[in-house]
Amino acid sequence: MTDSKKNICFIGSGSIATAMGNVMAVHPQLDITLISIEEDVVRSINNNHVNYKYFPNIPLHEKLFASTDTRKLKDADIIFLAIPSAVIINYLRDHRSYLNDKAIIVNLAKGFGDEKCTIAHCLEELLPNPVVSMKGPTFARDLINGMPTAFTIAARDETYFPVFQDITEGTNLYLDFSTDLGGVEILSILKNIYAIALGIADANFNSANLRFLLLTKAFKEMNNILLHFGGDRETMFKYCGYGDFSLTALNDLSRNRTLGLLIGKGFFTKQISDNVILEGHIAINVFCDKISKNNSFQDNYIMQELYKVFNENYDISSFVGNILKV
Repeated sequence: MTDSKKNICFIGSGSIATAMGNVMAVHPQLDITLISIEEDVVRSINNNHVNYKYFPNIPLHEKLFASTDTRKLKDADIIFLAIPSAVIINYLRDHRSYLNDKAIIVNLAKGFGDEKCTIAHCLEELLPNPVVSMKGPTFARDLINGMPTAFTIAARDETYFPVFQDITEGTNLYLDFSTDLGGVEILSILKNIYAIALGIADANFNSANLRFLLLTKAFKEMNNILLHFGGDRETMFKYCGYGDFSLTALNDLSRNRTLGLLIGKGFFTKQISDNVILEGHIAINVFCDKISKNNSFQDNYIMQELYKVFNENYDISSFVGNILKV
């Protein structure tokens, strides 16, 4: 660990911000602040050392601090974005004057920015700061409970990689690295889409054989789309690729897999769709629009069927059969 102090801010005080901030707070050279709009959560963290809303039974490190004061971003060396993907770009536009221009901006969210580009791409267009993507097979509860947890750190400039080795040294965080910033961002979106498909299949057929048949097909499609959009083949085999996809597609704690289970059982309604932020659902239409414009729908059969599920009067009982026909 370097001898110099680092100020780290998390924009957000939800489960992933609290878990990561708590893990990093053990370092004597790191000052960790969660920037939040939730005053009750801020008071709970600062006064009682607990995030009553997300981890009510887990004591937090006494060095973990929370604040509603966005001016603290001016002093940050590293800023982690831990708010929903749909609001990140507008938030940063509104608070741009509070940002330290030299701070490393780390995107933890998984989704598109407001221009139907990846969040990292939007950040690079909006800000002068170096942009990093941090993605991996991670449930926040395991992370805060000390379970070994993996992330891929992606940056166009590999000279930033030692910074993250430094701030995670001695923690339960395990890292690999990639200069394929765009590919890492794309995979973080695709894994939510294909987790929906696995959920639909499992809702109708509780079959290990079928589950891993579709997992293989989904893996192939994700790789095809990754390459189509200029990603590197090896990115699929980083923690952000097969690891994050498998966690999301096969574990019932995953929101997008749960969405697929709801659809497969016939419980999904438009009201649920409109009131729940689910990155996979939002991303399907964006990806399909991009793919169709490039006439590259060939071999992306699962994606095509999911598009029909959300946009047509679809007989969900035919979902698996339609995929297996081709």
